[in-house]
Amino acid sequence: MDCKKIGSLISTLRKEEGMTQKEIADKMNISDKTISKWERGLGCPDIALLNELSDILGVNIEKILHGDLEEKNNDGGNMKKIKFYACKSCGNVITSTSEVDISCCGRRLDHLVEMPEDESHTIIVDDTGNEYYVKINHPMTKSHYISFVTFVGYDKALITKLYPEQNAELYIPKVQRGKIFAYCSEHGLVKKDLR
Repeated sequence: MDCKKIGSLISTLRKEEGMTQKEIADKMNISDKTISKWERGLGCPDIALLNELSDILGVNIEKILHGDLEEKNNDGGNMKKIKFYACKSCGNVITSTSEVDISCCGRRLDHLVEMPEDESHTIIVDDTGNEYYVKINHPMTKSHYISFVTFVGYDKALITKLYPEQNAELYIPKVQRGKIFAYCSEHGLVKKDLR
């Protein structure tokens, strides 16, 4: 650990939060001299204090230990680069339009890799006039089901969360072009182009 880098990051984050060393020290029940020592790089926070410090500063513990936030360039949120993440523990669904570090339930999540439709993961789309009726012929049991279906267009993503023991079907507004993704809890993310 580089205490100088960590201290510099703590100082920057504290100032961004508009807090004094004393305010952080009071919240953590430690001396403001300790915060000053960290910020000058004369020592690093004890591991037992990192969780509380990360909550106060609004940053991951890993980033504090690294001493750098590694901010990314703004890419304008290009929907062509959308990525999906799904937590196997709680079923949380997360999206991003560029590379990110995401974790849920204490585990790091990798983005889902899309695969083409196959016999057991076929997305059927019927045009009903003003909207599309989407159906996936797939088991919907407690352990094997379609967790979410999403339509991604030029400027939007519409996500519908599905649950075990309901039908894997939904309606989405009619649009010109886009992609439909369906996430199987066992096999992954299936994609269908919508024209």
